[in-house]
Amino acid sequence: MVALESEDDVLAQGDEAPPFELPGADGETHALSDFADREAALVVFTCNHCPYAQAKFDELNALAAEYDDLAVVGVNSNDAEAYPDDSLDRMTDLVADGTIRYDAYLRDESQDVAAAYGARCTPDPFLLDNDSEARSASEQSSGDEPRDGTFRVAYHGRLDDALNPDDEPSEREMQAHVEALLAGEQITAEEKPSRGCSIKWTPGNEPDYWEA
Repeated sequence: MVALESEDDVLAQGDEAPPFELPGADGETHALSDFADREAALVVFTCNHCPYAQAKFDELNALAAEYDDLAVVGVNSNDAEAYPDDSLDRMTDLVADGTIRYDAYLRDESQDVAAAYGARCTPDPFLLDNDSEARSASEQSSGDEPRDGTFRVAYHGRLDDALNPDDEPSEREMQAHVEALLAGEQITAEEKPSRGCSIKWTPGNEPDYWEA
């Protein structure tokens, strides 16, 4: 188990979210830009086998069901050779049987997306604001079209205050952040670290920020 701490290598509030295009458990390929019609996206680095991740399946399903303007995207970056339960086939099973009902559940086999976001544990949630209509003064003056599907980090932190898999949450913290974001408000709450199993990096593929 690791608890995410604030690090320079982790995306910070206001940073542009790295784009990605990954295969999904539904047999389709999904890109972050595919959700440009949503006001927000919740990208969560998660997996199948970690008890901390499993404990949040229902909350992520609930968020996906409750908000039409929010895309909930799970990204599984774990080494599936060492952890077969985290394979794409197993992801497909969990989607097919209804255990996971996110807008997309994606396989990051290269682990490049996890490294780009600075992900450290499962689950590790990043709430993103769609600012595709926002343009800098220079862009406006040049007459360029609005950016399509640009997301920025609005909040990076835990889903709720249940720190252990068997705990029951007393507060749906991420839901409150989603409500604020969709209401057009800036999230000013303290970013509270997520807790979970460490990302299972393929040996030799650990990013520079990783400490075993």
